[in-house]
Amino acid sequence: MIRILRLISVLLILAGCAAAPVLPQRPALHEIKTFTLTGRLSVRQGEQRHHLSLTWRHTQERDELLLTTPFGQGVAEIVSENAGARLKLADGREIAAADAAALAETVLGFRLPLAATARWLLGEVGETEGWTVRVLEREGEAPHALPTLIEFERGEIIVRLKIDAWEALR
Repeated sequence: MIRILRLISVLLILAGCAAAPVLPQRPALHEIKTFTLTGRLSVRQGEQRHHLSLTWRHTQERDELLLTTPFGQGVAEIVSENAGARLKLADGREIAAADAAALAETVLGFRLPLAATARWLLGEVGETEGWTVRVLEREGEAPHALPTLIEFERGEIIVRLKIDAWEALR
């Protein structure tokens, strides 16, 4: 009986150790200036629902987003930099605007407060221009744990970003 109790104790200790994720070494959240992430995007507006896969490369000068269907078919590429923003669709059509927020308004019919998006992705949340941003999950409890599930909401529009992988640099 004592052997069984010892075995159970050891297994419980091992299970507790296995549950704690080991996070990669990376800078503090406020020091991250460049990142790449891959994930899945879900957009709900009333009864309409859209699902996309996403690869996002961010530097201080430029954002590049590649949107694909859940099966990997390219849908659109968005590039935003100081000179403006442009959307290239799978059929070759391009739409340009002065910035990413104006591009969103042209394409979606409403503005997105995109100037602070990179900081939102790193977990600096709150409310901007009527949008509420919440981090629902993180990689773990460590101070440098990055978000893995972020929700953006305004009225009947709910956008969820499930981040599958991060590469974050200074």
